[in-house]
Amino acid sequence: MSDARLRELFAEPIPADRLHNIDHPKQAMFRRCLEHLPSDGDAGNVVAFFVPGRIEVFGKHTDYCGGRSILCAVDRGFAVVARPRPDRVVRVIDAARGDDCLTSLADPAKPPLGHWSNYPLTVVRRVADNFDGARLTGADIAFISDLPQAAGMSSSSAMIITVFLAVASINRLDQTEAFTQSIQTLEDLAHYCGCIENGSGFRGLAGSSGVGTSGGSQDHTAILCCRANMLSQYSFAPVRHERDIPFPADVALVVLDSGVVAEKTGSALEKYNNVSRRARALVELWNRSTGQQQPTLAAVVRSAPDAAARLRELIGSAGDLPFERQELVDRLDQFIAEAESIIPAAADAFAAGDLDRLRQCVDASVAGAIDKLYNQIPQTIELYRSALAAGAIAASPFGAGFGGSVWAMVRRDRLEAFTSAMQTKAAGVHVVNAASSAHVCR
Repeated sequence: MSDARLRELFAEPIPADRLHNIDHPKQAMFRRCLEHLPSDGDAGNVVAFFVPGRIEVFGKHTDYCGGRSILCAVDRGFAVVARPRPDRVVRVIDAARGDDCLTSLADPAKPPLGHWSNYPLTVVRRVADNFDGARLTGADIAFISDLPQAAGMSSSSAMIITVFLAVASINRLDQTEAFTQSIQTLEDLAHYCGCIENGSGFRGLAGSSGVGTSGGSQDHTAILCCRANMLSQYSFAPVRHERDIPFPADVALVVLDSGVVAEKTGSALEKYNNVSRRARALVELWNRSTGQQQPTLAAVVRSAPDAAARLRELIGSAGDLPFERQELVDRLDQFIAEAESIIPAAADAFAAGDLDRLRQCVDASVAGAIDKLYNQIPQTIELYRSALAAGAIAASPFGAGFGGSVWAMVRRDRLEAFTSAMQTKAAGVHVVNAASSAHVCR
């Protein structure tokens, strides 16, 4: 394994009592996790991680299309402490609620949709399938999170990574042939964790059922790869780092919670997946009509200078489409604008400190989400408008949509006035920082 960042994620276990002395801002969370671990395990040694949430600054439903995003990790997330068991059982404990779920690497339980245990149980099933679970060691895993629940900061993807890192570290999966043949970089690991969530295969690691969503690896990339005080631009399918941009020191990030849960379950799951299905329908239409085998919408759009125009003609002339023609045109237009135009321009505006130009880029991105993705609700639209009226430099709904939160960039000398003004507008107001990615605590 040549990637030093990847190697650092797989540390040797440490004595449990060391967690009482670590210099970490989340020390109290680690202690609480330790208190919830059963005492009948290997009490002397544990692995511990902090796995952050993320903010999608730009990149609305672009990742699984092979497009690009601008991302940052945040200084809220999951503290997790795990120790090996003498059997194949994996027990995952929510240290805040005292709830838990159990499964076995030798015979993984079927994950239940609509319950938080869907995420850890899906991870264990995938690890068992990909790394011969009957030979692996079980684990007791305790976690606690200070992320606002289902507010669009990717608590679900952070949970996927939390459980994977715990089981993988205890079993040193990074030293197995199955791992090293398919995962050589931190970006590879992010892509693989995205595939755990959506059920796709990754290189030599076969796919499975996933958690029920048809997403990509944007969230996992932000959580595993972003750097402190930076915005990172990535493209996807595969994951490729494009640039880092320093986050302005005189600007704060504020997350405004709409109060509408952004859970990918029930009717919200169907709406979320339909955004993805529209993109997939465009790719299938192109490949069927041209005889090509393009893997993503980005690959289609970039395959020829006139590809977008030709695809629009195909939408207009094809019969038996799975969506209304205008729905497909809107999805195509939103993707091209966001991934190919808005994001490069926004990155340049960030780098140049041109906040007026940045505001224009953000507003164009929001308009695309409202008018062409159809994934915004009245509450997030009103929060976006209220944030701008309260003096934000820029603001945008983010995440999967159909609920969740709005980010706002606010000058630090106006932060107190802004947060005060938004207290009556938002269900929650959270000041966060662009933070480092998931890391081991030693």
